[in-house]
Amino acid sequence: MTAYPQTAEQFAALWDDEHISKIFPSDTRHSDLKKYLDQLRKMGLKIDQVGLSNANREIYQIEWGKGPLKVFMWSQMHGDEPTATPALIDMFAFLQKNRDKDWVKKIGETMTIRGVPMLNPDGAELYQRRNLQGIDINRDAVDLKTPEGRLLKQLRDEWSPAIGFNLHNQQELTTVGSTPKQASISFLVVFGDEAKTMNPGHERNQRLTSAMIAALNKFIPGHIARYADDWTPTAFGDNFSAWGTPAILIESGGLNGKDEMYLVKMNFVAYLTALNALATGSEKTQDPNLYINLPENGSGGLIHFVFRGANLVDTSVTPVAISPRDISAFSERRRASFLRSIKIRAIGVQLPVKGFQEFDLSGFNVMQRFGKAKTGELADLLVYKRERNIDWTSTDLEKQFPPDAIFSAGKWIKGENLIPKR
Repeated sequence: MTAYPQTAEQFAALWDDEHISKIFPSDTRHSDLKKYLDQLRKMGLKIDQVGLSNANREIYQIEWGKGPLKVFMWSQMHGDEPTATPALIDMFAFLQKNRDKDWVKKIGETMTIRGVPMLNPDGAELYQRRNLQGIDINRDAVDLKTPEGRLLKQLRDEWSPAIGFNLHNQQELTTVGSTPKQASISFLVVFGDEAKTMNPGHERNQRLTSAMIAALNKFIPGHIARYADDWTPTAFGDNFSAWGTPAILIESGGLNGKDEMYLVKMNFVAYLTALNALATGSEKTQDPNLYINLPENGSGGLIHFVFRGANLVDTSVTPVAISPRDISAFSERRRASFLRSIKIRAIGVQLPVKGFQEFDLSGFNVMQRFGKAKTGELADLLVYKRERNIDWTSTDLEKQFPPDAIFSAGKWIKGENLIPKR
């Protein structure tokens, strides 16, 4: 594997064989990052502590390559958006371990790459978007009230990179346009002004993004979208572009049926594709329309669970009412190791959404486990065959009238085989 250009399939196989990230991104804490960085140091990579968070957690920068083109990448400025952090670790580990291969050597001779994984370690520790000041770091590019934001600007200003990669996560229910397909990866070539003034850096970034899209289409065709191109004057991506470092935003979403590590691999493939395209010059011949014509992100058409035609029991009225309703439910963003909190999103007749999992409850009476069948409450459902005679006003319903099926924490803990799937 010394010839270049390399293929997306080869990059994916290389990640399968050589990635050092072993912890699900959402479970990765600051202490885990430091262990990864220790592994990189032992490989000979240059790693510097460049700053401290609000709670005095160390923030690090990794550097690889000696070439004149300066590439800067940063991840997890939102603490609960972790996918790119292990992807950066895997990318740097791979480049260092394979630095003697001709095509990798070409990357190192063409560019110097710096990466800041986990810019917001305090948010990552609490698995929350904002830092400990309660500030969204990605809206702090002008006021610079956060130590993390001041550091990010300082790192850019002192080095003046030619390209920035702003690495995030978006909601896993984000769709590709109006389709019911998840937007597993979304891209945006970020402009530096409201007028969206194009310059050679943006033109290059459009071609470079098209190269990444072409690579990812080998694995997730139809699941790639374009992030909304709204001018946000306080955001770092917009300001990086305004300050002279045209930025590419990469947002990782979700892919039903695949775990978090699959999107780590997709990010790895995208990064290596971009670096290789820059090193070989192949980005210069890439058609930018592959990026320009991407459908924009959509929302509202997907949900984790839909229970169709449930004969929903309402004990708040006298006599008790039972009426057919669809119930949709969603899973809140959480760490992989945490129990899922599934909450009701909507109750209505023929809800116009598609669920990753859909169940036909038309043959059953259904009651929310704690008597609160409304938006925002837990989707814990007690399910009874319709022919059963139940006293719905019982003070201990579940004990006195054992349900035929129970849905709790995102799964059927009883009676799964009774419930038809749609």
